Amino acid sequence: MLDDRALNRALLARQHLLARTSDDVPTVVEHLVGLQAQNPWSPFLGLWSRVEGFTTGGLDALLLDRAVLRIAAMRSTVHLVTARDAPVLTALARPVMAGELRANPRRRAALEVVDLDRLVEVAAAYVRAEPRVTTDLGARLAQEWPTAHPQDLSAFARALLPLVQVTPRGLWQHPAATTWTTLDAWVPGAVAAAGDLEAEAARTRALEGVVLRYLAAFGPASVTDVQAWSGRTGLRAVVDGLRDRLVVLPAVPARPGGRPRELLDLPDAPRPDPDVPAPVRFLADYDNLWLSHAQRTRVLDDAHRRALQTPNGRLPAAVLVDGRVRATWAVARERTGTGRGARRTSAVLTVTPLEPLTAGERRDVLATAEQAVRFLAAEADTHAVRYAD
Repeated sequence: MLDDRALNRALLARQHLLARTSDDVPTVVEHLVGLQAQNPWSPFLGLWSRVEGFTTGGLDALLLDRAVLRIAAMRSTVHLVTARDAPVLTALARPVMAGELRANPRRRAALEVVDLDRLVEVAAAYVRAEPRVTTDLGARLAQEWPTAHPQDLSAFARALLPLVQVTPRGLWQHPAATTWTTLDAWVPGAVAAAGDLEAEAARTRALEGVVLRYLAAFGPASVTDVQAWSGRTGLRAVVDGLRDRLVVLPAVPARPGGRPRELLDLPDAPRPDPDVPAPVRFLADYDNLWLSHAQRTRVLDDAHRRALQTPNGRLPAAVLVDGRVRATWAVARERTGTGRGARRTSAVLTVTPLEPLTAGERRDVLATAEQAVRFLAAEADTHAVRYAD
């Protein structure tokens, strides 16, 4: 029967967090079925922790070449995905986003006056002609529906259209306004290659493929886990249709004395020995590792989650020690020198433990922190690490 430690090691192995992979970045991004990226810098750190020899310039080049892009997908949040994956992942996310749009009470007044089919038509033509910033998109739509708030109108467009956040937004340390165009305008070849997902049989096949990929990157997992990751409900029938290709594994009950949980997995997926060592890893505040299961205890204690989580579900940037979230981290930059004197930048990474760490664990955390601060603030003149007891 699998316990949290066994599930932890299986998850870390599939996430390339037990050992970095030598695969190229597009291969890793596709294996992970995207990386959460509403903070533009988050996938850079996520890939640095997973890919041997990763560089920020390498990911910048892929973004500029449009081989990867940032677009709303799973859980209606912006993800870094490959151009090849984007049409399918956004098509499967569209019903979720449309449902959330109609369920939002704050936007109900705008929904009553807006013709959504017409809005899709107007918004698509406007951003296809030229990428537009959010405020311009809202203002253009407000010309059609002057009684609705422009922010609501741009939110409708984002929910109903596959809109890409185009570069330079998303490049490493390159602040830029969020600017949109449609997926078919940004990567028309990828959209054409994806084919028609309107037919029910095609959607079912696409869902089955995504579920299998989820298990390869996040399993073993339950149907509830798949739904938590994807944002979709009603996936039991899809999973049941795949059972002849899966194995069923019992896991420790969620509550003492409860029934064992049923987890599903690919037969040949890695399930390492629970005692295999797990190195220290630094991950961003939004990382799929702790956002992709209904029950998150395989990486994060419930007590820590409750203490750290904000009302919008955000967790601080975290440190994995022995495979679990046991510390948080933050980088502060400071400029020194004024006037005509040379200005220097210092970067200090502070680690704050959530529980006492052994002397050996603390040494490993500080050693990895030294590498992380130099990666995150390569432009700084000096770097330092601080451990907040």
